[in-house]
Amino acid sequence: MSLRVMKKEEGYEFLEGVKRDYRVIAPVAENGFFVFKPLEEVKEVVFDYSIAIYPVKNFLLPPYEDYLKFKRAEVPQVEVLSEEVPQTVLFGMRPCDLNSLSLLDDAFLGDPLDMLYKKRRDNFVFIVMDCMAPCDEFSFCKDMGTLNAEKGFDILVTKVNDLYFFKPGSDKGASLIQKYGKGKEASSEEESLLKKAYEEREKNFFKKLKMDKNELPKVLWKGYDSPFWEEVAKKCLSCGSCNLVCPTCYCFDVRDKVEINLKEGVRFRTWDGCMLVDFAKVAGGENFRPTTVQRLRHRFLRKGKYLLDRYGKVGCVGCGRCTRHCLVKINPVEVYNGVYNRI
Repeated sequence: MSLRVMKKEEGYEFLEGVKRDYRVIAPVAENGFFVFKPLEEVKEVVFDYSIAIYPVKNFLLPPYEDYLKFKRAEVPQVEVLSEEVPQTVLFGMRPCDLNSLSLLDDAFLGDPLDMLYKKRRDNFVFIVMDCMAPCDEFSFCKDMGTLNAEKGFDILVTKVNDLYFFKPGSDKGASLIQKYGKGKEASSEEESLLKKAYEEREKNFFKKLKMDKNELPKVLWKGYDSPFWEEVAKKCLSCGSCNLVCPTCYCFDVRDKVEINLKEGVRFRTWDGCMLVDFAKVAGGENFRPTTVQRLRHRFLRKGKYLLDRYGKVGCVGCGRCTRHCLVKINPVEVYNGVYNRI
C-alpha cells in the first residue's frame, strides 16, 4: 500500500475510527508535560508534541504488577495472575522510543521468554510520529542512530507543512489505513515534497558526541578507572530518576506480599534501578556497589558497553529524558565526552 496524505482534521477522524475498535493510547498535554494515556476524546491528542515525560515501556512493563497468588494448604495452591490486555493502538511514539522497544524485545522475548511482556506486546499496534527537528537541547538521537524509524513500526506518520503522511510498515498498519484512513493517496508531487523535507531535516540535527556510538565500549572500558567518574559522582543524588524515565531500563525486583494470617499472599514485580543504594545488595547485607561512583559508572557502562556486548545494541537511544529529569542535570553526552577527553 502506498503513502496516504491527511490533514490534521482527517487525522483526528482516523483516530476516531480506530478508537471504535481499539483502545487508543496517545500523547496528551497534562500539567505542563506531554504524557501517553488511554484516550477519552480524540481531540485530546497533541500531534505536534515534543517528547513525552515517560517512555512507552510503562505499558509493556508496568512499574508494578501482581503475577502469582499463592495459598498454603495441605496441597499448596498457586494461581498465575494474568491481565486481560485489549487490542491497543499506541499512537504518536517517537522514533527513539520505537528503537528502545527493540532492546526490550531482546531482553523479554528471548530465552527465557517473559510471557507477561509478550502478552502485552502481541496486542499492541505502534504508530510512530516522525521527528523533523530535535525535541530540545537534551536530545542526541542522531548520535545514537535512533533518529529514523526503519523497522518495527506499523505506521509511520510524518508531518510536512500542514500535511501528514501515513506510511504503512506492516500488514496491520496497512489494514488500519485501509479501514480508517481519510485523505488521499500521495501524488508524485507530494512524495517529492516528503523526500525534500527529509533531506532538509539533516540540517536540523547535528552530532554531539566526540566519538561514534560503536566506539563507546572501547572508550568506557579504557576510562574505567578515570578520576572523571569521581567528579561526576559528586553531583549525583542516587535518586534513580534516570532509571525511571529511561526507555531501555528494564530491571525489576520480585517480592512477596504475605497476608497477616501467613497462609496466603501475592508475588509481584516492581521496577528497580541500578542507581539506587540497595540495588546491588544481596543476602547477608553485602553490597557490591555501595558507593555512588560505582553505581554511576555501572549505569553508563551498561548503556554504552554491557548491553552492546550482549545484544549488539547500545543501551541508550538519545532521548534525553535522563538529563531532563535529573535534579543536578547529569548529561550523558557530557559524561561520554568527558571520559573520552581523559583517556
